[in-house]
Amino acid sequence: EVTSERELQNAACDSMALSVLRAAPTRPRAAKPSSCLSRPFHPRSSSPARSCNPGRRCWCEANRRGEPEGDRPTASPLSKGAAAAFALILSVESGLPLDALARLPLPEQASHYASRLTQARALSAPGLAAEEEAVVGIFNQNTPSVVNITNVQQFRAMGSLDIMEQPVGTGSGFVWDKQGHIITNYHVIKGASTVKVTLIDKRSYDASVVGFDEDKDVAILQVQENQASSLKPIQVGKSANLNVGMSVFAIGNPFGLDHTMTSGIISGLGRVIQGTTGRPIRGAIQTDAAINPGNSGGPLLNKNGQLIGINTAILDPSGKGGNVGVGFAIPVDTVKGIVEQIIQFGKIVRPVLGITLAPDSALAQLGRKGVLVLDVPDGSPATGKLQPTYRSLTGIVLGDVITAVNGTKVEASADLYNLLDDLKVGDTVTITVERNNQKDTQDVSVTLGSRVTSFES
Repeated sequence: EVTSERELQNAACDSMALSVLRAAPTRPRAAKPSSCLSRPFHPRSSSPARSCNPGRRCWCEANRRGEPEGDRPTASPLSKGAAAAFALILSVESGLPLDALARLPLPEQASHYASRLTQARALSAPGLAAEEEAVVGIFNQNTPSVVNITNVQQFRAMGSLDIMEQPVGTGSGFVWDKQGHIITNYHVIKGASTVKVTLIDKRSYDASVVGFDEDKDVAILQVQENQASSLKPIQVGKSANLNVGMSVFAIGNPFGLDHTMTSGIISGLGRVIQGTTGRPIRGAIQTDAAINPGNSGGPLLNKNGQLIGINTAILDPSGKGGNVGVGFAIPVDTVKGIVEQIIQFGKIVRPVLGITLAPDSALAQLGRKGVLVLDVPDGSPATGKLQPTYRSLTGIVLGDVITAVNGTKVEASADLYNLLDDLKVGDTVTITVERNNQKDTQDVSVTLGSRVTSFES
């Protein structure tokens, strides 16, 4: 087999010269002296010591040096040299790369040599390390699945009754399935009158909001069916068996720089971050991969290029929105449950006690731990069982302070929300409360109700 570009070029040169000689008048030629053996023509050998037919050896090399040739070489109607020359000339004239020519319906030998020459060039070029090749592969595999999302909102210009639209923010997202569903963070599209989705090839579509879970900061968009056929869904992995130290990659559109890739490791697991509603999001993945404004809603990938989380938030002690090496992603197992529930049933159902909670700071100022019940609306599951805070003639009377649920201590509202996340609608729970300004401690049984957020049109 031909294994080097040099040998193929020699073969091509021989073939082109052969074409010229065939058109020229023939005359006897003296055989080339044996010195020509220093550069055998035969492309199957790279060894100078190997001899070949005196009538075929070194003709092209001798001709380049201006030396007399041996007998004119003969060739089959499509010799190896002719095939190589055909591929090379066609590549130059057409501007197509040789690897593209190898896939065209050319004569078999020409296509073969185009492919072989491409391989020879690849072997002779500086190669990527195995780790680099893997990272490049992850990027190339997933960028068609990552989209840029623009939040467009309506406003009325000052002194005018005209309604105008203006982009107010951008974020990232990724294609979930062949039906055109696209996943992002809820805070990326919050308040939008129109959501625009831009693909890697710069095509832009309007997307409708299928549904969202505001507490978990997850939103589902969808483009029209005729637009969805060209989308490439991301490969969904699992977040259950992650370990600290695993390599991860984030792809998104930070600061409007589309399809930017950053890398790092999993720095921590089981983190609790605050969602847009103030409720905690449990089990978040902490990473040192650079996550910046615009990355929100984009995918966090493992070394196999599989989705393991949605990039959602960063730790920002300066308040300036810059990356400090501490970013968080919602685990894909959490996201998958929410997405499937909304797509399949068109709604989100959450178990609730049916009470209004006071801010944690209210009890903290009194030096107490727990969750203060601010209000118990009529008809809620806790009506007649938990006491609200109210104002009397003598001042404010504190309601019940929840200190435990099913024997698990509650010190702040985040603890209560975490416990409710593990329960289902209809479960009966035992709530331990402090009543009458810590004078009494009681256990109260409450059957959880439901809060339904429906997205059915």
